[in-house]
Amino acid sequence: MEKVNLQEKLKQIPDYWKPHVVGELNGQMVKLVKFMGPFTWHHHEKEDEMFLVVRGRFRMEFKDHYVELEQGEFLIVPRGVEHRPVAEHEVEVLLFEPGSTLNTGNVRNEFTVENLKRL
Repeated sequence: MEKVNLQEKLKQIPDYWKPHVVGELNGQMVKLVKFMGPFTWHHHEKEDEMFLVVRGRFRMEFKDHYVELEQGEFLIVPRGVEHRPVAEHEVEVLLFEPGSTLNTGNVRNEFTVENLKRL
């Protein structure tokens, strides 16, 4: 059992849109990721996702609306809901989701990360 310093872990992440695992509990993964620009539209058939803004801000777009998220705020995207995160400036995000969650959900493209690195 060791504590995790989010800022220290985030300093180790050089690339955008590439989540890194920093913890696991009860089949769920705690991941850190940096966003910049638009991601790809996607959904997850079986997994809900939680996005917690550690630093910065971003917009979660849905087909019929969007939600602006600021530092210290989180959003849960239910399974099956089409969504796309967009960050105008660099943002640092903590993800909490099942271990089976592929970052691009039902889509495979240049953003897809099959094997996550652990920090």
